[in-house]
This record gives sequence, structure tokens and C-alpha cells, in this order.
Amino acid sequence: MTGSFRLGYVPGATPAKWARIWAEREPDVPLDLIGVAAAEAADQVRGGDLDAVLLRLTTDRDGLHAIPLYTETTVVVIPKDHAIAAADELSTEELADETVLHPHDDTLDWTRPPGQPASQRPDTTADAIELVAAGVGLLVVPQSLARLHHRRDLTYRPLTDAPQSRVALSWLAEETSDLMEQFIGIVRGRTVNSTRGRPQAEPQPKKPAAKKAEPKKAASKGVAAKPVRRQGAPKPGRRGRRSR
Repeated sequence: MTGSFRLGYVPGATPAKWARIWAEREPDVPLDLIGVAAAEAADQVRGGDLDAVLLRLTTDRDGLHAIPLYTETTVVVIPKDHAIAAADELSTEELADETVLHPHDDTLDWTRPPGQPASQRPDTTADAIELVAAGVGLLVVPQSLARLHHRRDLTYRPLTDAPQSRVALSWLAEETSDLMEQFIGIVRGRTVNSTRGRPQAEPQPKKPAAKKAEPKKAASKGVAAKPVRRQGAPKPGRRGRRSR
């Protein structure tokens, strides 16, 4: 095989584990990891810029296959000195009186987040994080994005009743190459021997076990059996010596 396999991934997705396995199984085919914006991920696959992409399932999947891989925990990002930071987890009801930012690249499947809307929507999640740090409002995101934009002055808590984001592997519906099958096998945890698209050695037929030789019969029909001589008896054809 030649060339490379181009794998895109949206912010927060972590393909490193699968990249290591790919390097072991396909050492002659480089895996190019390409970071892409969430809004552009699907279009880059449709346009042929990527062979596959790790994206969130809130995007338009027209003409694409998608295999859900995992579901992320949803959290609310807050300043460390905020009053609600004392709680271990929160509900959307507890955010009712808070200003909650809604960036244009929001990845959660809702019309608007809970709480009070801000006067303007930030363009990106990164912009919204800066506003949280400035005390303008709070932000609800998948946990991986909260970790990606970690700041020492911010923390986050699980939001128990908010929509969750699912990360999926996606590629063109009409194109499933051998390399694509290989990567699908990797993300699904298949072993080397069970990966689809790879010919498996046919089992060799077992050789029949050698038959044991049957013991010869002592006597066949019509043939007299050899007489048995008792111990101490004279051999046949010899006369015993006369005693003088």
C-alpha cells in the first residue's frame, strides 16, 4: 500500500490511542492527523480533503457513514470562586438565574442553553471561555472541550440533565476502502486476526489417524491350532529314556 490515510478530528477528540495501533498494523502507510473545526468536519470529508473524521453527531451527516464511538459528559464551566463551584454536580434548574453563553460553534443538541441569554453570542467556544474567565457568564460544553480550554482560574462541574455529545467516526457513504476497513477495525477494538478486509488463512484439513494393525488370529478356519506343550512333558517325536 502507498500514500497515507488522512484522519481529521474536531476539537476535544483524541485519536492518539488509535494512531498508535495504526502505526503497528500499517507501518508502511502514514496516518496524517489533521485538526478541523467542528463546522467544517463533514464538508472536508465530502470534498475529499479527508479520508475520515472524528466528529460530533450534531453535524449534518448527509452522504456520510457514521459509527458512534462514545458519549461525553456535559459540564458547566465556571470561575473557581463562583458560589455554585461548591457543588459536586449541577442541574439546569440551578442555572436558571445565571447568564449562560451560547457560542456559534456549540456542539450540544439544543435550541438554546438553560439560564439567561447573554447580550451577544460568542463566535467560538474559545471566545466563550475567555468571557467566563472575565466573569461575563457561564458555559455548558462537553467535558473534553472544558479540558482542552483549561485555565487555572476556571473549573467545571457535571450538568446532570443536559444533552450529551456523541463522538463518531465518519466517512463517505460510497467509499469504504481497505484502509478505511482497517481503521474501523481499530476503533471497534478488533484484533489483528479479526480485522475485516484481511484474508484469513484457511484451516488445513486434518490428516486421518493411522489405523492400528489388527492382531493376527491364532488359527484360521481349517488349520489346526498349534498344540500347547505342558512344562516337563517330552518334546514330540522323542521317546523318553528307559530306566535301567
